[in-house]
Amino acid sequence: MTAAPEGSVFGLGDITYQSFFSPKKAGKFIWGVGPMLVMPTGMDRLSSNQWSLGANAVGLTMPGHWVVGALVSNMWSIGGYDDAPDVNFFTAQYFVNYNMKNGWYLSSAPVITANWEADSDNTWTVPFGGGFGRVFSIGKQPVNMALKTYYSAVRPDNASDWNLQATVNFLFPK
Repeated sequence: MTAAPEGSVFGLGDITYQSFFSPKKAGKFIWGVGPMLVMPTGMDRLSSNQWSLGANAVGLTMPGHWVVGALVSNMWSIGGYDDAPDVNFFTAQYFVNYNMKNGWYLSSAPVITANWEADSDNTWTVPFGGGFGRVFSIGKQPVNMALKTYYSAVRPDNASDWNLQATVNFLFPK
């Protein structure tokens, strides 16, 4: 028997800090490894209510108009509320971008997750999809805007089938 869906929720999630150590001189393959820390700052159901620590790694290459790579991590709870479930959470995000003229790009960057604390039928979330975006300037401020949609082919009980992502990032290059 599965629990009834709890409805939608809107708010802020936990803060995740990721740090990468990488070679000073990048070759054709760029990589980095390092620690990550999750701080339980989220609201309501959007927080694990646990401090978590883990490791992450990233690798990518940029042949021609393409950017292709992956980011993987796993985190474990190290403290928090006594009644909060333990955290043992894996993420893998492959990313494929094709850059076009005038700052436009096509992109796929789904986040695949595994909650190792869940029962075996509810461990994995595996989405597929993608979208498009554009990097442009508002005055002197560079901005990245994107719209992507993903279908979760594998998902836990009561998880959404579809995910729509609309993002606006203000960029601060050197």
